[in-house]
Amino acid sequence: MTGKVLVLGATGTIGRPLVKALLAKGAAVKAASRSGGPVEGAEGVAFDFADPATFGPALEGADRLFLMLPTGNTAITELLMPVVEAAVARRVKVVFLSVLGANADESIPYRQVELALERSGVPYVVLRPNWFADNFLNFWKPGIDHAGVIAVPAGEGKSSFIDTRDIADSAAAALTSDRFDGAAYDLTGPEALGYDAAADILAAALGKPVAYQAVDDATFIGILTGAGVPADYAAFLASIFYPVREGWTAVVTGDVERLTGHAPRTLAGWVADNVAALKA
Repeated sequence: MTGKVLVLGATGTIGRPLVKALLAKGAAVKAASRSGGPVEGAEGVAFDFADPATFGPALEGADRLFLMLPTGNTAITELLMPVVEAAVARRVKVVFLSVLGANADESIPYRQVELALERSGVPYVVLRPNWFADNFLNFWKPGIDHAGVIAVPAGEGKSSFIDTRDIADSAAAALTSDRFDGAAYDLTGPEALGYDAAADILAAALGKPVAYQAVDDATFIGILTGAGVPADYAAFLASIFYPVREGWTAVVTGDVERLTGHAPRTLAGWVADNVAALKA
């Protein structure tokens, strides 16, 4: 692989550490964002899912693509499929960030994108991460700050929360080797925890009470829309708690270590590393 790696969402929670990891491995990186500015010293390039005219220039000179849909979007196939088609037309390898459980049903939009890659004839790797540990900062922090509560419709379900740094490390491995091509990997943390256990970890680190409050979907959607989350995305987030309640997200795999050579980080470790941001 002598070309460049195009990283979509390069300024985000996964994209930025991925750019750093790729540069550390000696890869040439094109860091894509709407602004097109440089990221972590990597060449910047403008990219917008809503503007197909940006696809060609962004892909120019790239032989590998990290493909993920930015947070907040529900038009999954509508936004991702044209990018897949552009990459396939240029014979670009695709490492696609899907979601855990996407392979449960071919009607799931993320699975439809996976199938398109499987049938494309280009090298591909599918990464299916579980719930992000980072959601406690990026989504649930307002509730923790204002009420000391994590209010989500998870019931008694558990999740093997994964640190996004481990997702980035896994993607970097897949983008710099052909050993993992043609396969899908379920990325999880090292243990499954309920939200009550997660609340205890946060409370100990923050030095204040934090409790888990199980709510129904309607209440959850109301909390999110009240905080400014678009109604369609709030409904989407509520819908993906169903697998949590059913116990499907309690799975623990060895795929992070298989890809990266290191064990996945714990939720407690993530909290310790992000305690300043959680307290801010």
